[in-house]
Formats: sequence, structure tokens, C-alpha cells
Amino acid sequence: MVEVKIESIRVSLMSQHRVVILKELESNRYLPIWIDPYVADAITIHLQEQQSPRPLTHDLALKIVDELGGKVDRIIVSELKNDVFYASVILKVGDREIVVDARPSDAVALAVRADCPIFVENEVMDKAGVIPDDEDESVKDEDLGAFKDFLGELNLDDLDKNE
Repeated sequence: MVEVKIESIRVSLMSQHRVVILKELESNRYLPIWIDPYVADAITIHLQEQQSPRPLTHDLALKIVDELGGKVDRIIVSELKNDVFYASVILKVGDREIVVDARPSDAVALAVRADCPIFVENEVMDKAGVIPDDEDESVKDEDLGAFKDFLGELNLDDLDKNE
């Protein structure tokens, strides 16, 4: 198992989809996981230390665990089947360990609130992890990503029609 941290949450310019980028702590390997916009916002709100006027779902879940005398110990992105990621939330209640099935996005949103580590099974990281070819290139791609998406959509034949 490898420990990861949230490197970023990115927005697709083509749709409302978001992707959370998890970065392996001990290497330059990344795991992108597509998530829905609502959970992406929940993660971002907490990471940016913004306050919500009312508790969000993940705040509520953490509060319930706390009130029942437990704690969120760690999150594990455990499987990848048919292009779908699976995760587990590991709770500690006294001397018991309870494993709860979760979507990776919800597990990550809970992890940032509980300030607990996030792990990815080696098999999952080996199958879906990405290592950039060149670190300088990845910085350029990050800076130019929106521009590249725009250029990819551009149809130069349409330019002549508007003259």
C-alpha cells in the first residue's frame, strides 16, 4: 500500500466533471479519479478553509463517528474494477476496527475533514497510476491545460466563414 496526498482538484472544460489528483508521497506517481462536482466542491471548501453556513454531508458523517466514540483512522482506495474505483473508510472504535465501503470521492472528502492518511493499494496504483514523462513538461501542461483544451476544440475552417 502507498500513502498519497491530494495534489489538486481539476475541472474539465468540456463538461461538469472533476478529477481529484492523488500524488504518491514517496514518488512522482499520480492517481487521477473522476468525481462528481458536489463532492469536489466539498473537498475544495474544506481544503481552502472556507466555512459553510450549515454542515455538509461529510461534516455530518464525521460528527456522527465522533459522537459515537469513534475516529476515522485512514482511507484506502482499495480496488479498480471495470474502470470504477472502490474505497474503504477504516474507523477505530475502542479497540475495534470497522471497515466501511465508500466511493473514493466521499472517502477523500471525509479524510480531509478527519485529517487522516489516504492510502492506495499497490495493485490499483500500478494499474491506474501515472508518472509524468518529464517534470518540466508536466508543469507546462498544468499551466497550458486550458489553452490546449481550447485549441483542441478550434476548427480553423470556421474562421474563414466569419470574414
